[in-house]
This record gives sequence, structure tokens and C-alpha cells, in this order.
Amino acid sequence: MASRTLGPKLLIARTVGALARRAGRGGGTSLPGKVLMKLEPHAIGALARRLPQGSIAISATNGKTTTAAMVASILERRGTRLVHNRAGANMAGGIASTLMGAARGKGIDGQLGLFEVDEFWLGQLVSELRPRKLLLGNLFRDQLDRYGELETIADRWAEIVAVHGRTTELVLNADDPLVADLGRQQPRVIYFGVEDDSLALAQMQHASDSKHCRRCGHAYEYDAVYLGHLGRYHCPQCGQRRPDPGVIASQVTLRGTRGAHFTLTTPAGVVEVELPLPGLYNVYNALAAAALAHSLGVPLPEIVAGLEHVAAAFGRAETIRLDGREMSILLIKNPAGANEVLRTLALEPEQVDLLAVLNDNVADGRDISWVWDADFELLAGRLRRVTCSGTRAAELALRLKYAGVAPERIVVVPGLEAALDEARLDGDGTLFALPTYTALLSLKDLLSQRGLAPEYWR
Repeated sequence: MASRTLGPKLLIARTVGALARRAGRGGGTSLPGKVLMKLEPHAIGALARRLPQGSIAISATNGKTTTAAMVASILERRGTRLVHNRAGANMAGGIASTLMGAARGKGIDGQLGLFEVDEFWLGQLVSELRPRKLLLGNLFRDQLDRYGELETIADRWAEIVAVHGRTTELVLNADDPLVADLGRQQPRVIYFGVEDDSLALAQMQHASDSKHCRRCGHAYEYDAVYLGHLGRYHCPQCGQRRPDPGVIASQVTLRGTRGAHFTLTTPAGVVEVELPLPGLYNVYNALAAAALAHSLGVPLPEIVAGLEHVAAAFGRAETIRLDGREMSILLIKNPAGANEVLRTLALEPEQVDLLAVLNDNVADGRDISWVWDADFELLAGRLRRVTCSGTRAAELALRLKYAGVAPERIVVVPGLEAALDEARLDGDGTLFALPTYTALLSLKDLLSQRGLAPEYWR
């Protein structure tokens, strides 16, 4: 019944979106979808059923936007027409808007749905989308005031997998204990992971999250820790251990913000990958994308070509030309992600200039205590100048002082526009901007107004 009555409701929702854009409210991403779902609660499912090749869903606390961009790069190079929420609107309203934007009469302009999904909304959206593949990348502590502890999300995901695991193939991160556990009783799982002890950290970082076996509660022992709580682990009490991954990154070389190189091993063969995005976190994203593409039957050379030609999503190491100076934008939103950005910047050959923007809006999470778990000490001796901005600029400056950054190197400018001007005028090398989520959106709007970046909401 929903599909037969959807036409008039689509028209109403599109009209609302057009009016919102005309009024300058930026409602083009989520608002039309929210209106449509008020009119038809199962609109997502009705529209998704029009996709001839079905859908793919990707979720994680870190990296889902970039992983989806990598998958899109692989699939679009081979001619697959995607319906993809590229702008990053990953809750129900955004995904509904993406689908309605592709709807044409009783059909749809696209072959395959590719949707990054907010971790909290995953259950509702998987029930509607009924994806062929479900890629789950990681679970890190993120926005605890919104979502609660990691175990809460892990339990939700376990329920989703219990219901849909027989009909949906899972692509899981073997190196994340909470994620790996989801596939242990499921019939169709492909695991990915890193195997390179040269990357192993001397000890688990204090920001690490998943440290205990969910089967017996005993603390895991790690044979290698790569990123946060990701690594090779086993439980000395019950014998639970990391699953053997089928898609592996080894011989990894990290080249600061210039990118990374690694050897990719899949059931189809072994190849070298020159990744244009920086950091071990992007190697994990590339592994996830490669595992998913392999599960779709994409030949290995096409996987490599897609990874090597991927463009950075906004705020994920994208570089903007800023009045004669380059600015590289690196989103930080939780301890694990921030630490990997800091670890990447520590590989830069010269001293570093930062524009760091800390907001505590609802979409960021009101609790900013996570900045004390981010290891700014990694950069303390490398920073030439830091401009702190955002609603919690003063607290960020305090954190940097405790990290060992000399006070005379720190400037506090709460307003973003003034902070951008302050930061860009002093120095000549690359300016690295580290914004939280809503700060990233504000920065994008500001750059768009100045004609330095394309309009974000499209």
C-alpha cells in the first residue's frame, strides 16, 4: 500500500525541502526525508525495494563516511550507479532524503544503495533497508551523553545481527573485539584486520575502550595493539581470540599527511596499495572497503584502482587553498580518532600550525571530557602555534597547556571566522584545522561563503 500512495507524499516532502533551501535554512539533506517519514513511516523500505541490486549499509563510530567514499570510488569506476548519502546525513531523515532524491515516478535512478548509517539508528534502518551487506567497522567511545557506554551500542548491534544475520552478509573488523564477537555465530562473515607488528604501540592507550572478553568478562591480553583497542588479542581464561581475517593489511608505511602504503592480501591475491589518505585509521577504512568490494565480487585490480583514486571527504584530510596557504582539515570527535590524527601529524617533518575548534553542541556531545584522553602530548613539542576556537575554546587551550604546549604559542579566539583569519595569516606552511563535528559544518559554511569550497549541503 505504501508504494502506491507514495507519489503525493514525495511531492509534499520535496516542496518542503525546496522552500527550506529557498529560505536559506539548508534543509536539503534531512528535512525532506523527515517530512516524508511523518507522512509515510515506511518510506525508506518502500523506496529501497526499488533498487535493482539492493542496498549496502556501513556503520562505525569512526570512519564510516570515508569508508563509504572508498566503496563508492571502487564501484563507480566500474560503472555502478549508486544511491549514496554522500553529504553524510546518516540518520533516518538523511537516508530518506537520499532515496527520495533518486526516486523517479515508480522507479529509481540508481542500481545499488550505499548508505553510511549512524550507529544509534542502525537497527531501525537495517529493518527498513534490508541490506545485502552490512559492514561494521569499529566501536569507540563517542558522545557518551547521547549514546551511553559502548556496551549499550554493542548490545543493540548484537540484536540486529541476531535478527538479520541469516539474510545479510556481515563484513566485520576482526581487530575490534566488540565488533568481531558479532559474527562468531553467523554463517556469512568476512573479517578484515591489520597484521604488522611494526605498527604495534608500546602499550594500550589510556583512551582505549574494549578491554574485556564479552564471553567471560576476563581482561583480554593483547599480542599487538594498533589503534585504541584494535589489535591482536586473546582471552587467557576462556580462550576466545581474534578471528583470522580474510582481508589483511601488512607492511604498512605511514607517510604523515601525504598518505600510506600497504600490502593488501585477499582471497583473490596479494597486491600493493598506494593510499592517498593519511594515517592507520584510513588503512583500516581501506581494508573495510576492500573486504566489502571483494564480497561483491569486484576484481582485485579494480579494488586497488578505486582505493588509489579516492578523494577525501570533507573534513577527512581534505585540503583547501586558503589565500595562498593550504589548509588541511581533519575531523576530531572522540579520543581514538583524535589520537590517530595527532599520531599522523607527529610524522610531519616540520613544526605544525593548528586551528583547533572544540564545540559542545548536541551533535558534538555535551561532554567534552574526552579531550583529556586525547594525547596532545604527542605534538606538544612540535607545535609552532595553536589557535583555539569554538564554544569551549578556553577549555581546549587549558588542555594544551597541560599537555606541555608553551602558553605563548596558544591563542584563544572563540569566534570561528576571526579564528580562521588569525590562524591563516601567521605562518606559511600547511595549516591543519582540527574541528569537532558541528565546527566542521560551520567551517565548511564559512569557506563556502568565501568561495573557497563548494556548498556542503546538496
